[in-house]
Amino acid sequence: MRKALAIALLLVGTIQSLFAEHIKGGEMFYDYMGPGSAAGTSLYRITLKLYIDCNANSSGQLDTEIKLTIFDKDNSNSQISGSPFTAPTTGDVFLKFDPNSNPCINNPPTDVCYRVRSFSTTVTLPINVKGYTIAYQRCCRINNIVNLVSPSNSVGATYMCEIPGTELLPEAYKNSSPRFTPNDATAICRGSNFTLSFAATEPDGTDEIKYTFCSGFVGGSTGTPAPQTASTPPYTQLNYQSPYGGNAPLGGQVTINDKTGLISGIAPSTTGQYVITVCAYEYRQGVLINIHRKDVHVKVSDCIPLDALLKPNYAYCDDFLVTFKNEQVNPTGSVYTWDFGDGTPPATTTDIEGTIQHQYADTGTYTVKLKVVLAGQCEDETVTLAKVYPGFYPAFKVQGTCVLLPIQFIDQTTSKYGKASKWSWDFGDETTTTDISTVQNPSWKYSSTGTKTVTLTVESDKGCVGTVTGTADVRDKPPITLAFKDTLICSIDTLKLNASGNGIASWTPLYNIFDENTFTPSVYPKKTTTYTITLNENGCVNTDNVQVRVVDFVTLNAGADSTICLTDTIRLNPQSDGLKFEWTANTPGYISDPNVKQPYVKPSSITTYHVVAHVGKCSAADDITIRTIPYPIARAGADTLICYEDTASLHASMVGYRFTWSPISTLSNANSLNTLAWPKKTTAYVLSVYDTLGCPKPGRDTVIVNVKDEIIAFAGNDTSVVVNQPLLLNGRGADFYEWQPPLHLNRNDIANPTALLEDNFSYQLKAYTAEGCYDLDTINIKVFKTAPDIFVPNAFRPDGSRNNRLRPIPVGIATIDYFCIYNRWGQMVYRGYSPESGWDGSINGKPQDAGTYVWMVRGTDYTGKVVMRKGTAILLR
Repeated sequence: MRKALAIALLLVGTIQSLFAEHIKGGEMFYDYMGPGSAAGTSLYRITLKLYIDCNANSSGQLDTEIKLTIFDKDNSNSQISGSPFTAPTTGDVFLKFDPNSNPCINNPPTDVCYRVRSFSTTVTLPINVKGYTIAYQRCCRINNIVNLVSPSNSVGATYMCEIPGTELLPEAYKNSSPRFTPNDATAICRGSNFTLSFAATEPDGTDEIKYTFCSGFVGGSTGTPAPQTASTPPYTQLNYQSPYGGNAPLGGQVTINDKTGLISGIAPSTTGQYVITVCAYEYRQGVLINIHRKDVHVKVSDCIPLDALLKPNYAYCDDFLVTFKNEQVNPTGSVYTWDFGDGTPPATTTDIEGTIQHQYADTGTYTVKLKVVLAGQCEDETVTLAKVYPGFYPAFKVQGTCVLLPIQFIDQTTSKYGKASKWSWDFGDETTTTDISTVQNPSWKYSSTGTKTVTLTVESDKGCVGTVTGTADVRDKPPITLAFKDTLICSIDTLKLNASGNGIASWTPLYNIFDENTFTPSVYPKKTTTYTITLNENGCVNTDNVQVRVVDFVTLNAGADSTICLTDTIRLNPQSDGLKFEWTANTPGYISDPNVKQPYVKPSSITTYHVVAHVGKCSAADDITIRTIPYPIARAGADTLICYEDTASLHASMVGYRFTWSPISTLSNANSLNTLAWPKKTTAYVLSVYDTLGCPKPGRDTVIVNVKDEIIAFAGNDTSVVVNQPLLLNGRGADFYEWQPPLHLNRNDIANPTALLEDNFSYQLKAYTAEGCYDLDTINIKVFKTAPDIFVPNAFRPDGSRNNRLRPIPVGIATIDYFCIYNRWGQMVYRGYSPESGWDGSINGKPQDAGTYVWMVRGTDYTGKVVMRKGTAILLR
């Protein structure tokens, strides 16, 4: 029996080690080793660096070899022959942050550590068109990852790389993928500025790399933590927790430089582990041949670094009153000393960011020094340039829209001091990294359509620097803006069309039109005509249409006369093809807008409304009469208040033909104006009165029956005291109280009077409100002529109808501090704190064996004296 138990424990331990939370990241890369031994093949070395928890030490966590699955993209991602391939371990190193490396970090992290195990093998692959995907999957990631949906420790990871084929470039397969520099063991302090380099080396030396955040992949599962064969691509992205995402793994204040791979910004305020995945886009001759990725968990710690951190220079181009501040929050107590470089005395501040203002007297470039000191022990300092030249306004405009033609960018920067002298343009072309220029008014030809974000950084000859962003709307055709695309005119009218765009405009057909080669020709068709504008932007052509509908007269029907209830508002709804309207009335009254087609009106008597509809120079007129009838009169009566489960009398009156009540479920007679109501909660009863005089709506009035909350009087549980021992009663349930009879009480009109009894006694408590609502309860008090004590029965039967729980019986005891029961092995089987509960003879729902059990009880009497007792009781079955 013991041997079987040992085997079971061994199996459990093995399963737990396989499921252990230890995966903290990984990166797979490959190296092109030259032609393979067979014609038309290439030799590659595949390497996986697997980041795991430094505490991982079991066989289920420290693999000695892994399986790499290779998929052929030419053959619908089927596995190649021989896959999966075994890759043995080739290295094992620890990357750990030393908390003593920077004594000026308050509360430095002590657990930032990665164990990086490397696995490598060589494979020979046939040269193909679309290339290959190589993948490895493992479970599980660590628990409580902040930016993933919980639980993160049930989520595995997929690490993969892709070898390009010949369809991208003839020799794209002769490629060694980038690989990231391993420097992940760093201190990232919450809410503070930080930098973390994800720069990658490029072994080929000629390819360009562009970096971006991207999503990590799911892989492996708790059921299959280490699959021998990876699943077929594409792979499922991680489920990120809002507001985080694959493109913002540390929130919106952290970015990655697409040219250097440097991650920087302000760390999130929530401490813990975060998944970061960075993709390195590899371009060769301007063609994207590979996307390489690294997935790693970084820790945001509850630390505070001391750092005098400023940018190399600042441009203050708005005012002579400038604001300086440190670029990160330092530990509390840091003292900042600023030297503004203009001859004025240095200034000191203890603001948490070192924020301070300074008024300069003149323009200039000033050398500003910042020194930060903490507790007289740690200090840091830095220098920056402050370029104070107010009145510098970077701006530019964009000319052109066609993707077939270069787009022209024109600098429109103005400067009060000096002039713009240096320009740096980023045209926002996502297909290349060479979309930059340093000339003042450059042009750029995009290879794709869409809205491009253009950034101009411009510097004046006084050193003032500013950045402005705008958009270039790149389209396959030049856009045409029309003031209208459909309109209506009368046959005697002339109409001016109105369009705008970049290029040369011409209109067709040449039917009753003049100035047809402008954006605003005039037309005078005698029948409905569609005019087409053609816009030519240096050979890039677009067209659009305007329909001019022509009528010989205006149609108008003001609508049928009608009746409404007095004080109501109605919307007039004429049927007409008119474009403009004029409304008037024969009596003064409200008209929301007399110049719209459907105005709102509120007549106070019978009113005739006259409307004139216009289409150009043509018009028509009509009338509509609105008759008003007063609302029927409903009087539901005065609001009232009743106690819970009481009845209210409703007395209503009306002037009308018939009436209804709502709701009716709590009324004695819904067909009577005088009825009884017995709601359980506050209810509004609506009386609706109808007549036959013409008002189509009922008159309404409401009576509210307010219901007081139910009163539940509680005089306290029945209890026991010792003769002449003061007993504090504790009643509750309402605002006011009355105890009956008032005998042996110090007061009978409060919630907690004191009773002094010589014999058994009962009190009735009346709990009531100022409105007279009440409830009654009774407490029975048994008086013992002994000292305060606690009694416990010597036996109980859990399945019996009586005495089925083992409970303490307090006499003269105010509170039970504890009541504990132990079995014969000394195990506590029950612990309680009130005489009402007691032990039912089970543990976690499992009945315990019959036998003798030890009990211990402690209580406090009404004078504050502690009473302790212990003994045994027999559990009977």
